[in-house]
Amino acid sequence: MKRSRRAIRACRTLLASLLLVALGCVGLGCGNGSSPQPPAGEGTPDRCAERSFDDTFAAIQSVVFEGRGCTQEVCHGSAQQGGLDLRAGASYRALFEISSPSGAGPRVLPGQPRQSILYRKLAAATLPGSVEITGSPMPSGLPPLSENELAAIKIWIESGAPERGSVGDPIRGESGPVADLLDACLPPATPISIEPLAAPAPSDGVQLVMPSFLLPASKEVEVCFAQYYDYSGAVPVEFQDPARGVFFVNGSHLRQDPQSHHLVIAHSGLGADRVHDPAFGEWTCKGGGRDGQACEPTDLAACGADGLCGSEVRHATACIGFGPDAGAVNVAGGGIGGAQTAQQIDPPRSDGFYAEIPLRGILYWNSHAFNLTSQDHRMRAWQNYFFARQRSVPIRAIIDIDAIYTQAGQPPFTTKRYCSQHVMRQGSVLLSLSSHTHKRGRNFTVDTADGARIYESFEYHDPVNQAFEPPLRFDQIDPALRTLTYCAEFNNGVQVDGSPDTRLVTRRSTMPDRTSCVPVACAAGRVGAACRGAEDDASCDSAPGAGDGECDACAITPGATTENEMFVLTGTFALPPP
Repeated sequence: MKRSRRAIRACRTLLASLLLVALGCVGLGCGNGSSPQPPAGEGTPDRCAERSFDDTFAAIQSVVFEGRGCTQEVCHGSAQQGGLDLRAGASYRALFEISSPSGAGPRVLPGQPRQSILYRKLAAATLPGSVEITGSPMPSGLPPLSENELAAIKIWIESGAPERGSVGDPIRGESGPVADLLDACLPPATPISIEPLAAPAPSDGVQLVMPSFLLPASKEVEVCFAQYYDYSGAVPVEFQDPARGVFFVNGSHLRQDPQSHHLVIAHSGLGADRVHDPAFGEWTCKGGGRDGQACEPTDLAACGADGLCGSEVRHATACIGFGPDAGAVNVAGGGIGGAQTAQQIDPPRSDGFYAEIPLRGILYWNSHAFNLTSQDHRMRAWQNYFFARQRSVPIRAIIDIDAIYTQAGQPPFTTKRYCSQHVMRQGSVLLSLSSHTHKRGRNFTVDTADGARIYESFEYHDPVNQAFEPPLRFDQIDPALRTLTYCAEFNNGVQVDGSPDTRLVTRRSTMPDRTSCVPVACAAGRVGAACRGAEDDASCDSAPGAGDGECDACAITPGATTENEMFVLTGTFALPPP
């Protein structure tokens, strides 16, 4: 029981800022189609000889833009239909963060395929009805992309839409499945550095920049470290309350390297007088020309223009046990930002909704990231806050963990759907919903008491952040009429055709050292057959003495890594005056 309570407390802290608790509305998301699971494989020798590329974008350029006729002279060749040139050497600069002339948004928004015009235009043809667009689907007048080609573009955008580098698939981080989607060959996946986020104008907002930290090759880590900040001189006086030490925000924009599973930004509740507490360890410059040198955390210029001062980086789930007093600070209550994707944009809301951020103090950065490549990588992140010009209704958070581990114990090579309920407070308005599972969770839905579906999210690695404008009201006296039912399916190793999926099933061999995973089924040899523990490989052999068996498949386990599972409803709401 002690371990369970601590795990739940850790998860509550971990998820607190995923909602941007202090920031209100999260980004609009309306995708309702799912990508096919990428097949395994590195490609045949013949294919590699004919269609081998150094970078994922180069493969997309050749296979999709050129192979599908998009670069024809009358299309996006010399004619540059719609002002878009998709010819080699020009296409990337014409797509990346370039606004569409239609005003419908950027052509490619890194980390956000559903908000990228390129993806939506292509999806409208390949998966009719899955997205809403202005104008006609693409390619215009030509056959649509295959679902595999569309899935590759989606993964590329989710991975930061890099011009250089080989991106990995969201399950194992391998480039082979992405290459297979494009019927091409790519080098092993490389860590991706996303384009830095521009800071807002000083009159519109402020930017937090995370001190970068080293993410070792072939590792999944969850770390915590501290940073001191002071916005008192940067926030215009009309947007702050100096007496209470806060400023007022409405809307935000976060961007981080795509190796992140989640990022949580929390205010520790501590001030400058605690920065030299021994619990923080040595403060050093992170990144830049002074990387690794000692620094004074309250001197915001101590590391020069290209580095930032941060505390020692410690392994800590949700920062539990981190910092002074063994982490006794209520970090969950201090959540001021975070995201589960490479980029999350939460537009300002109307009607006076706002949140408060402390003007200064010690931040805790909680990063859960995985680097499944063979190269070390420095993780980076930026968080923009936009000032609230009207303030009448404070925003609150929904973090429902009542069913967080309900799927624990689900046998290997099975799928099952689970549901739970969340009761809205009487008189509340629902501003946004999102969801949190790990890699075996999918098809997350939320329905109201009258059966209306108000939320759908199909992929764990790209959860929909659904904003409601206008907000949904819950004035009913009867709690049953204010009840939301949320459900998700958990797939512990079953392919679309019903056969075993040994890449997705919970496996002892891919778990962290400390795990409750006990193998009960074969993951090689007689796949799916029963076995008894990691030392029982022989019973999995395809024939006696074959030596090809592996007793490695487990039931779903609860926990914080992506190899374990969670089932959490998140969101934001408000209680307007009667």
